[in-house]
Amino acid sequence: MTTPRSRTIKPKTEQSTAQRLSSVVKSVRDSMRKDKGLSGDADRLPMLTWLMFLKFLDDLEETAQAEAEFEGRTYRPVLEGVYRWQGWARSDLTGDDLLAFVNQEKYELRPGEEMPGLFAYLKGLQGEGQRDRRTVVAEIFRGVQNRMQSGYLLKEVVQKLDALDFTSSDESHTLGALYEGMLKDMRDSAGDAGEFYTPRAVVRFMVKALDPHLGETVLDPACGTGGFLVEAFEHLREQVKTTEDAELLQSRSVLGGEAKPLPYLLAQMNLTLHGLESPQIDSGNSLRHNLADLGDRDRVDVILANPPFGGEEEKGIQNNFPADKRTGETALLFMQLIMRKLRRAVSKTRGGRAAVVVPNGFLFADGVGARIKAELMAEFNLHTIVRLPNGVFAPYTSIPTNILFFERGEPTGTVWYYEHALPEGRKNYTKTQPVQFEEFAPLLSWWTNREENERSWRVDASVLAANSYNLDVKNTSAAQDFEHMPPEQLLADILDKERRILSLLEELQAELGQQMAEVHA
Repeated sequence: MTTPRSRTIKPKTEQSTAQRLSSVVKSVRDSMRKDKGLSGDADRLPMLTWLMFLKFLDDLEETAQAEAEFEGRTYRPVLEGVYRWQGWARSDLTGDDLLAFVNQEKYELRPGEEMPGLFAYLKGLQGEGQRDRRTVVAEIFRGVQNRMQSGYLLKEVVQKLDALDFTSSDESHTLGALYEGMLKDMRDSAGDAGEFYTPRAVVRFMVKALDPHLGETVLDPACGTGGFLVEAFEHLREQVKTTEDAELLQSRSVLGGEAKPLPYLLAQMNLTLHGLESPQIDSGNSLRHNLADLGDRDRVDVILANPPFGGEEEKGIQNNFPADKRTGETALLFMQLIMRKLRRAVSKTRGGRAAVVVPNGFLFADGVGARIKAELMAEFNLHTIVRLPNGVFAPYTSIPTNILFFERGEPTGTVWYYEHALPEGRKNYTKTQPVQFEEFAPLLSWWTNREENERSWRVDASVLAANSYNLDVKNTSAAQDFEHMPPEQLLADILDKERRILSLLEELQAELGQQMAEVHA
């Protein structure tokens, strides 16, 4: 086996432009397409992600080490020796030797001398606490594997990625935007990968409506690839004015939970590329904790979420919830968790607030669903329900969806409904014509100056309670939009009208029959 040996690298050129970065990333993806172990973007993007992560970490380490030397301090890097990016990616290792170093549990330097392989080393890192970078790196790489089969193509890829410079804030910001685009490409082409995607326009609207403030903590307990957290982080970053503000932003501004290894890795990289130095993403199932054990220390100020719906949780998870509200339906369990995690209102301080995407089924759910909604309206102010039109989540699901906005503290008095309209002339949103953030301008304008109109209406909480907490309330003052109505709803409406017509005809027939009988009498 060949020993990894560093080689001299030319100094980086001047700061990269967006065009050059795009070219680098495209070139890397083109190289990956040649490898037989990667069958699509769902394979290529995770591969690109862990490589970029190691390059980012090395750039960060290099900067920290230089600062420590300047200040006369001792600095211990997270990754040491040959396991740093510059130690192996810039070495002479290539082909089968490179694959062996990356993949194998033990790498043989020379006969009788072995060392852990790269992945074995990374997975075995142990930090002093959960948020120690060594712990984070170990968590990330426990769910990662190298799928490239050609060590020569792998070498080609790492050499191209070595041109990236994560020490440049402008470059990192540009890479963040490029990465968002790659995430969308993967979601569009990877089938069930769409389960952890919420359109950016919807995400941005929800963040703007809740308006998190610097110093507050934002949580997404089912964060997927981190879309809500990235948008919240960017929103909070606009409020940074001082060094202290910048430190506050980095300390505990956004938190997430994601149990699946792939989206967990993608969320880590997504937040990292957008400037969060140590993303705090829990890699366990957010539903694994007993609800009764969650106290004030576990609560947060703001929750933004699109919990998975249609899933089925095991009995062990269900037992973490109150006996009268146990169910296998993932969305109902997440709703209970979100309610529990919102900070209580103390003195003059407002309680925690949330914006949560739910399917139509939650609005009219009975049984456990109705009991959850009863608790929601008794202990929280469910002040707004935004009804989204067809196709917002195309092509991932055609299920009609809504956004619930609620705040802990006062019980619900009145629920405002707002029906977000499709653009004029459109019958649906599609993959190629998705919802745009600008379309939410009328809703954001109405948000702070509410009036009933053809798109908004309000319902007293007592009316909803009397109807078994069925929140699926239509706007009776608005004309029905038959052109945009879903086929099954249109058919049901036609059948209902036909039944009413038949009933009227039967009444008329009976009345005529009675009149004829009187005449003959």
